[in-house]
Amino acid sequence: MLETGLFILKIDFLNLAPIHFKQSNFNFEEKNMLVTARHILVNSVTKAQQLKDEIIAGADFAELAKQNSSCPSGAQGGDLGQFGRGMMVPEFDEVVFSASIKKVQGPVKTQFGYHLLEVTSRD
Repeated sequence: MLETGLFILKIDFLNLAPIHFKQSNFNFEEKNMLVTARHILVNSVTKAQQLKDEIIAGADFAELAKQNSSCPSGAQGGDLGQFGRGMMVPEFDEVVFSASIKKVQGPVKTQFGYHLLEVTSRD
């Protein structure tokens, strides 16, 4: 990942002197980042944790999504395809744009219920 520091410099053009200087940690690449992820959506934190425990024990994420997810994406193993920042609810974005790849995250509560999330790639 390329990290670029953005420098903001205000100049007094009459005296050609800097009057304000600030460094910002703005990451140009992250702004346009795309992720591919899958999820399982259920209505209780208990069910989400139970499914996460099954996945950790070796159960197939896609099969559990097909059997348990209340989201239409469950039919495709929970696959959400590729999406950018701001295309999902904020709680979802916060996790998928910072989580490790191929590691199940959650339960994450949103207005829709409780999600188990797995980032499958990040570009």
